[in-house]
Amino acid sequence: MTGEPPPEPRPPERRPPERRPPEPRPLDPGLARERTSLAWTRSAIAFAAIGAGITKTRPLIGAPVLAFSAVIWVIGRSRRTPSLAGLAPRRVLTVAISVTVVAIAALIIALAEQKAPGLRV
Repeated sequence: MTGEPPPEPRPPERRPPERRPPEPRPLDPGLARERTSLAWTRSAIAFAAIGAGITKTRPLIGAPVLAFSAVIWVIGRSRRTPSLAGLAPRRVLTVAISVTVVAIAALIIALAEQKAPGLRV
């Protein structure tokens, strides 16, 4: 043994974490549009059902709700294609106006029925 100091221990080698390739996403070429269309149709059917129920007891209130169901259905059935991308702002405006009209109508109905508290069945 010589007077040499023992060699310093080498730090363990650090390997970069193994990267797995990303899992392939399921292909959904056109089903998203179909689901969106179905959602609009369901919303229109719900408005029509509510409007029909209201019309049985209060025709003046139920008729606009039925009309809104037709508007919702027409908005949902309108085509959304890449070639018509310039029409997207017009579509958003149409939806915004429809939602605003429904909200104002609901406010007017609520204020007109203020004298009769509670739900009459």
